[in-house]
Amino acid sequence: MDKISYENRYNDVFTFTKLENGDVLWEGNFKHCRFAWPNVYDKAYEAYCADVDTDDRMTMGEFKNAVHEYDKKTFEYTPLAKQYGKLVYSDTKSICMVDPSGGPYITTGQMLSHIIGGDEMNVIVESFEPVETGYLIKTKPHEYDPNDMSHLEDRDIIGGII
Repeated sequence: MDKISYENRYNDVFTFTKLENGDVLWEGNFKHCRFAWPNVYDKAYEAYCADVDTDDRMTMGEFKNAVHEYDKKTFEYTPLAKQYGKLVYSDTKSICMVDPSGGPYITTGQMLSHIIGGDEMNVIVESFEPVETGYLIKTKPHEYDPNDMSHLEDRDIIGGII
């Protein structure tokens, strides 16, 4: 098993142990810690879809942004946000972010090695499960082709190199 130690800005040491199944056991001092739950948009989006013609309907991704819009001129939520925002709720059975005081801040979708280092931790964070000594980080492999250079094809993005 691979193991990495991470020292945060308050000199707290956390250990990350990669398990045989690819998940990571995160242990350390979580006495002062923030965490977050993912939002659930299904009921809000269903209500929105029932109220709006198909041709004018936003995608779920667009809706997720619009339902949180705040008008900085009027200091109020937009009419759409007022109407459907109250139907958005947090899934308190799932944790999507853990941030012990002093770090490291880790959230779903991140590549763990980008936060704590170590090539053996090139996995994507999928979820967190509390355990007695910290958190079990459920992961999926980071799949990539090291020979894929397709990102270099768009000259406008990289300034005309080709």
